Amino acid sequence: MSAPVLEARNLSISFGGVRAVDGVSFIARRNRITTIIGPNGAGKSTLFNLISGALRPHLGSVFVEGIEHTGAPPYRMLAAGVARSFQITNLFFELPVVENLRLAAQVLELQGKALMPIAASGIAHTRVAELLARFGLADKAEFSVAQLSHGEQRRLEVAVALACRPKVLMLDEPTQGMSHGDTGETAALIKSLADEVTVLLIEHDIGLVMSLSDHVIVMHQGRKLAEGTPAAVRANPAVQTAYFGHS
Repeated sequence: MSAPVLEARNLSISFGGVRAVDGVSFIARRNRITTIIGPNGAGKSTLFNLISGALRPHLGSVFVEGIEHTGAPPYRMLAAGVARSFQITNLFFELPVVENLRLAAQVLELQGKALMPIAASGIAHTRVAELLARFGLADKAEFSVAQLSHGEQRRLEVAVALACRPKVLMLDEPTQGMSHGDTGETAALIKSLADEVTVLLIEHDIGLVMSLSDHVIVMHQGRKLAEGTPAAVRANPAVQTAYFGHS
């Protein structure tokens, strides 16, 4: 049996004596959507930082397709096939949409073309055109990011993370601050992405989580409280008490 595309083993980190993430292990199956949920302060974003290389774990390991990458910096994790977006929009607001995407897609070019004129970046240009069409941004290609709506900016950030054709796409609350309509469109888009990439998601909208996810991991006080299918997680008494507020 092939190795899971992403595996976390016993990941742990402490800040000032407080275990922000405490012995968390899980696997993300290929071309599935795995969602991490939990109350504020549960350790979800810190866990993302440990996996993506923004933080080095004090204990534990991270594997991509069976190869260990524990503590590798973000650029090396990207080279290994792990890309992420952030809870706070992280784009070049003064640059056009197309240039944000081109910069992200440039990694697809052969190393020898790195210093060649932009016009020579055929692979990157093709990828940018694909993403503009798929994410409904073709008519905004020459707009600066600052001219986009909040929902469009969030969609662009997902597109930027996807530009390098990663194996794993990590999305930290991609629908935060969106209108109901934008949330529905983005959810459908994320669902469609599983055809080409494994999605690891942090999301606060429980209705969205239950309709979108193949597998759900619940965190509470830095630990993994439960995991399973959306239905199994929602029916778990410990999850109902800690997360949904039921006794």
